[in-house]
Amino acid sequence: MVYGGLLAYFAGLLLLISFASPYWLQSFEETFSSFKNMGLWEYCFDQFRFPNYQFDHLFDGCNWIFSHELYLIREWLVPGWLMVVQTCVTLALILSIISQVLIACIVCRYPLRLVLEYEWLLSGICFIGQVSCAFFLFLAVSIFGGEAYRKDWMMYPQYNYISWSFGLCVCSMFFHLFAAVAIFFDTRNLYENREQSNSLVMQMYPTQRAHMTHHMGVPLYPSQSSHGGYL
Repeated sequence: MVYGGLLAYFAGLLLLISFASPYWLQSFEETFSSFKNMGLWEYCFDQFRFPNYQFDHLFDGCNWIFSHELYLIREWLVPGWLMVVQTCVTLALILSIISQVLIACIVCRYPLRLVLEYEWLLSGICFIGQVSCAFFLFLAVSIFGGEAYRKDWMMYPQYNYISWSFGLCVCSMFFHLFAAVAIFFDTRNLYENREQSNSLVMQMYPTQRAHMTHHMGVPLYPSQSSHGGYL
């Protein structure tokens, strides 16, 4: 669980940076484009003029997508496919945090009784969480990579390129997958050990029954004749 936990925590760190940083898409510096860079929750412009806006307003600087500054063009900035990407990455981050908390509880053995009794089950939940993270991130990077160069979204898409925040999301997806594999083997070993322990307990029952029978005076083995022979 230690190795799987380390991979999961590293994957979660990469995902958090990718989630918060505004460099999923970026423009080439030599093009002097009014669009500079964007992330899942932030856009940066340099004297950008939206052609379909009826007033001559320049959008400048970096702003949160829910800020008042970007209110009038938010529908254009955040199309439906980008909302799906935001949702997938958000779900992946939530599942990653939950898995990390469970891994910390398993490693620290807290609460002790719960972990000792259901360690294999908690480990299995962590495995499902890591696989789900990788799945949601795969959807996110696939959709964003396929839609980022749409001509009806950012103007002059040929001047833009997918940047390092997107790359961190891809790396996080792979590390979540590696963590899932490591946790899967830990879960399987824990389950097998649990089954072996149950088998040992079941094998102890005949011994206990024989001990009780001996004290009650009931013969445990076939009766013998007075001459020492078996009937």
